Amino acid sequence: MFEDGKLWIAQSGDKKVFLYPRMANRHGLITGASGTGKTVTLRVLAESFSSAGIPVFFADMKGDVGTIVQPGDPAKMADRAKKFGFEYVPSGFPARFWDVYGDLGTPVRATMSSMGAQLLSRLMGLSEVQADVLNVVFSIARDRKWEIIDTRDLRAVLQYVNDHKDEFTDEYGTMSTQSIGAVQRNLRSMEESGGDVFFGEPAIEIKDWMKCDDEGRGYINVLNAEKLSHNPALYATFMMWLMSELFDKLPEAGDVEKPKLVFFFDEAHMLFSDAPKALVQKIEQMVKLIRSKGVGIYFVSQSPSDIPDTVLAQLSNRIQHALRAYTPAEQKAVKAAATAFRANPAFKTQDVITELGVGEALVSCLDEKGAPSMVERAFILPPQSRLGALDRAGYERAISSSPYEEKYRVREDRESAYEKISALNAKDKKAEEKPKKEAVKKEPAKKTKSTGQKQAERAAGNALSSFARSAGTFAAKSLFGKKK
Repeated sequence: MFEDGKLWIAQSGDKKVFLYPRMANRHGLITGASGTGKTVTLRVLAESFSSAGIPVFFADMKGDVGTIVQPGDPAKMADRAKKFGFEYVPSGFPARFWDVYGDLGTPVRATMSSMGAQLLSRLMGLSEVQADVLNVVFSIARDRKWEIIDTRDLRAVLQYVNDHKDEFTDEYGTMSTQSIGAVQRNLRSMEESGGDVFFGEPAIEIKDWMKCDDEGRGYINVLNAEKLSHNPALYATFMMWLMSELFDKLPEAGDVEKPKLVFFFDEAHMLFSDAPKALVQKIEQMVKLIRSKGVGIYFVSQSPSDIPDTVLAQLSNRIQHALRAYTPAEQKAVKAAATAFRANPAFKTQDVITELGVGEALVSCLDEKGAPSMVERAFILPPQSRLGALDRAGYERAISSSPYEEKYRVREDRESAYEKISALNAKDKKAEEKPKKEAVKKEPAKKTKSTGQKQAERAAGNALSSFARSAGTFAAKSLFGKKK
């Protein structure tokens, strides 16, 4: 809820807990065990940012956030609102739905060139050597202006490089047929698992997510990720690409009064699971620097331990729901989570983390001076929108009314690497056939004999054979004489 220029997100007794818009791009963390209220907290934050005129992007992992466009049910929320001392005002919020598969949202696509070799290597599960080969292949394509838009383009480039690898050795180094073949097989595997649907054009333009409605409320961009979450590698790579696009495309904005966009990364553990060190370093750099471009990034996961310490150190606004501590590893995680907060003398943070009820959380946000506030044990405010899943008819109405449906729905296929390499192959084939045709032309033509000539030659041959037999008989008689 947006009140007096601040985001009212929770309440501890009579004390309201606020998040200041100016501090929202210092990033944040929402953690807690499954079923403790993280999704509702994310919804409340998204509604509050929208009311403050700040566009939002987040992934709907379970398909239960679509009803953010519909007003909430006063019968269910009024009593809870009274406990916080305010009258419940139900409200739907402006939202646009997106879907990598184009089913419950406008299609979202990216080109393989924009994603780059590093992210694609992780998506395809390549080894270090294979990733180096893919990087070289992308360099060759870039130098020759072969734009790799979709998987068909990448297949064409890989095959061409494999067929002509000796031509590239001096400039790019040696590439073995085995390594290129392994990349081709992994590419095929990625296509068969549905990873190819994301690549193509028209590619999404991030600026289309940074809009407000006529009332000045920020649009909430909901990525339907229920199906996408079944492919963790694609989901993590896609979200990483989005952060990269924001970092690369947005200009420097300095210290803004409020973010241009707030980006929620749900199930953040998928991003960091088995991530190579170079990728983690890249994420750390982006999180550190992207705030100056007016973007706030909020990671959502089950435990703070899911996030590397170097990234965790950049997340200043924290909401901690209940954690379980059944194993030594979980107990260690609880202790680490507790020490991250500025202590409150009213309670022992480490003990409270395991005692929190559903919808209750430990909250600490930066104050107006940028200092971490004392941690508060608080209840998250009820959302103003309706809880539950949106039916297909609701999605279809929202999708059809989006101005971006016409822009992104139909896939485009312009000239790219595949077409250029096909033209090269056709030219090479034509060049190979030309010497063969010329060699055929230079061979002396064989004279064709007429029927009369053939008959005359046959008759002469028969006569010669008859004469030879007669001469042989005469010679034999002369030599041996006649029998008496």
